[in-house]
Amino acid sequence: MNLATCSHKTLTSRSISISPAHKVVPFGHGRIISCCAYCNEDLKGQTVAVVGLGVSGRSAAKLALARGASVIAIDKNENLVPLEQDSAFEKHGYLKTVLGNCDRQLLETADRVVVSPGVPIENYGILSLLQSGKRVMSELDFAAELLPKCIKILAVTGTNGKSTVTTFAGQMLCQLGIKAFVGGNLGNPLSEAVIQCLASPIVNPEFQVAVVEVSSYQMEIPNTHFCPSVGVILNFTPDHLERHQTMKNYAATKSRLFSHMSFSKLAILPVGNQHLNEALKDYEDKCNVAWIGSFPGVKVDMEKRIADFKHPSTGMISRLQLGTLKAVGSHNFYNAAVAAFSVLNLDVEVDIDSIGSTIELLRPLPHRMQIVRKDAHGVTWVDDSKATNVEAAYTGISALKEQKSVVLLGGVAKVLNAEGDIGFGQLVEPLEYHRCIITVNKPHQSLLALFSNE
Repeated sequence: MNLATCSHKTLTSRSISISPAHKVVPFGHGRIISCCAYCNEDLKGQTVAVVGLGVSGRSAAKLALARGASVIAIDKNENLVPLEQDSAFEKHGYLKTVLGNCDRQLLETADRVVVSPGVPIENYGILSLLQSGKRVMSELDFAAELLPKCIKILAVTGTNGKSTVTTFAGQMLCQLGIKAFVGGNLGNPLSEAVIQCLASPIVNPEFQVAVVEVSSYQMEIPNTHFCPSVGVILNFTPDHLERHQTMKNYAATKSRLFSHMSFSKLAILPVGNQHLNEALKDYEDKCNVAWIGSFPGVKVDMEKRIADFKHPSTGMISRLQLGTLKAVGSHNFYNAAVAAFSVLNLDVEVDIDSIGSTIELLRPLPHRMQIVRKDAHGVTWVDDSKATNVEAAYTGISALKEQKSVVLLGGVAKVLNAEGDIGFGQLVEPLEYHRCIITVNKPHQSLLALFSNE
């Protein structure tokens, strides 16, 4: 990566045509901007259109500016504060925000289009731009293009549990003194890691490892630069089908995580999933494969609280003691085991004993089987409000089977199939173990009908 000291300078912009119908905030009037001590202006003279101004889009815009590009920031929400009026962008020139309807010509004339994960590719004509050969990228791939190659990537996806595994892996690395960026879909976009790296000397990068949570939305646009050293699909159940339409499409999108991996890399998947097995055929000859629930891979014995690992290329077998884990729920033992196996295979000079020393220090994220209170009456309050689909709710409720609980269940269910089945039938069996159910909003009628039939 070519890093050069950047002095105070004025960046120039290409001419961009804007329709009068758009709500537009104009470029700065030749403002002089202060750049970071080390920067890479590889996009100087180019225009980057960033579509979607959520957390990822804003970070992508900052990175594009740091790379010397002129930026058009686009979002349908007319009520957003233009980036030019945001203090985080006050030092940047040649930034233009377009809110509301957007003329497709803005995207067609840009040198690159960077799409936030919250924006479906059917919007803004993005799909047709992709098909025409236009350089369209996800925020994830845009960031990975400039991430120093010496930084190893551990990428975690799956329908449920990916935030916890990402967090556990980051905590393990931190406890072992290995500098790690932890983010992605978790809340801190990968673009932020690259921005931090640009501000550091190339001989001393900010991180040794980037632990990145990846959603299927981030993989919707095929990537070119994002290449994990270890890529994990934790599990795979129906979700986001309003966007992916079929389980086949959903599996194919998830499996793009492995699209640029080689035999020096490791793909980790759940054993026995038909959709993933089919999607993996495109990549299984390109990288090592390990399984969650079988060898080579990870096996967890919940009765003994141990995990056994076997690496696919070396055949080496090791055992991890999980008995000191303080997180609630059997699924978190699997999460910790997969996180440990992933970290071990990053080749960052850690062994099974050092990983074992971190297990008792692992803590789940807020709202994910989090013990928030133990009151004077002996009642333990557990917050699992991030269980945003039926499968996740099932896992959390099942984790408390041995403790008669009062379950507060709310939210709006997702329709899982063409018949309108929202999957609440799965919850009947684990809920029967508990003292009572208090429902809020939509689940009430659905669950009442299900229990009436029992």
